[in-house]
Amino acid sequence: MKSVLLIGMGQFGQLLGEKLVNMGDEVMIVDKNEDVINLLAPKYTGAVIANCMNAENLKTLDVPSYDVCVVTIADDFQSSLEITSLLKDLGAKYVVSKANTDIQRKFLYHVGADEVIYPNRDIAEKLAVKLNSQNVYDYIELDSEFSIFEIAVPSKWVGKSIMETNPRAKYDINILSIKKGNRIMPAPTANTVFESGDKMVVFGNTEKIIAFTNNRK
Repeated sequence: MKSVLLIGMGQFGQLLGEKLVNMGDEVMIVDKNEDVINLLAPKYTGAVIANCMNAENLKTLDVPSYDVCVVTIADDFQSSLEITSLLKDLGAKYVVSKANTDIQRKFLYHVGADEVIYPNRDIAEKLAVKLNSQNVYDYIELDSEFSIFEIAVPSKWVGKSIMETNPRAKYDINILSIKKGNRIMPAPTANTVFESGDKMVVFGNTEKIIAFTNNRK
């Protein structure tokens, strides 16, 4: 369980806040819109109506006491930038800020954000990968070169073991786990045999995995 200061309760902020609460986190929400706060307050640990561009308002929130401070203001980048900077000045342990463009992301890092999320770009990238890659169920980009993918096991591998198919040597793919229906098999051995309908979670070079999914027979 973490304590989270969530600033900006627009659509994204509300979705994030709901998920955090469902995971058992203590969430303090802040927004300058009184109607929004009054509506959402019962769902959260605490709720404050405040303009966080005012440093005095932020000071009353005891910023250093939170594990994470999240700034999700979407329609006013100047506010997001200034609030991010103020949070760091007030001793925030970890600040996550939302950006809508690459330029915004660069400025947020420059003023002290520890992490910048870019939901629109992330969704677009995931959709592009899925549309251009067959049998990809999900993926997580670790950096510009490597990713973790959840992909379908090729039909030609069914009935064969990991040793026989040898994905690491032949395709430079490392199998992290295999999903057999609702059951997950972590760290499968070389003798693990693939079955029809299996999915595998693999790690490797993003371009190589995409090529593998598109060129498989």
